Amino acid sequence: MSDHDRPGPGHHHRHDSVHPDWEVLGPDLERAAELYTPVYEQAASWLREAAPGGVGRVLDIGSGPGVVSCLLARAFPDAEVVAVDATGALLERARDRAARLGLADRVHTHLAEVPDGLDALGGADLIWSSKALHHVGDQRAAVAALAGHLRPGGLLALAEGGLTPRFLPRDLGIGRPGLQSRLDAAGEEWFSEMRAALPDTVEETEDWPAFLADAGLRAPGTRSFLLDLPAPLSADARAYVVTTLTRARDMYGDRLDENDRTALARLTDPEDAAGITRRPDVFFLSAQTVHTARA
Repeated sequence: MSDHDRPGPGHHHRHDSVHPDWEVLGPDLERAAELYTPVYEQAASWLREAAPGGVGRVLDIGSGPGVVSCLLARAFPDAEVVAVDATGALLERARDRAARLGLADRVHTHLAEVPDGLDALGGADLIWSSKALHHVGDQRAAVAALAGHLRPGGLLALAEGGLTPRFLPRDLGIGRPGLQSRLDAAGEEWFSEMRAALPDTVEETEDWPAFLADAGLRAPGTRSFLLDLPAPLSADARAYVVTTLTRARDMYGDRLDENDRTALARLTDPEDAAGITRRPDVFFLSAQTVHTARA
């Protein structure tokens, strides 16, 4: 899966448990990816410079609703783009989006699990995967599986890691200062437990360049891309922050004290003057890291 996942530190919001209902989350995933479009456009521009000439086929592994698949189709106008995901409802969204954008002849879909269901995909000149491989128990093996689908000279790009999104001032004027830092800590604990519960999980340092090198790839590169939305936020961006905080409260609010839970309830209340939808000081600042290497 891609297009953003858990609320909180660096992973946005893609799962409520080890086995989330991706169909229910589809609209949120699409809105989140649209919010992050400036980041994806920056990354695509970098990949155009780094990718081999004449990119004819792109795989978007863990495509979700296909926002990035369509963006990659525009970035590489001569390429077929295959959106690959394990949830049929999300691939239906990808097909609908491609049709709306006039890209249905070049954006196709493939239903498959990562990495075990990829054998039928064939090769590609560029493989992109965003926020998908941390859902796989053995991340190193997943990277190797993707590398195996690269054509000679092809490029593998993994959007994993970055900096925790920030959107709240340190002192909100309600509750104790530092709420976002405590949310970050609770989210990291939750994420570690989610990883530990995955099938065949392997506990190891999340060193993505090392995973790429172990897969036999060369010419590594890493860049981070900034999303900087200053206050006051648009209505869509505010809605994204409210969704993120609501999911954080539901997923790991029990790790916070009563004071922080009360503050979260007020922040997500559309009628509260101190809430996200009304306060003028809410911003959005995030960075996404992309790791690349070549076959």
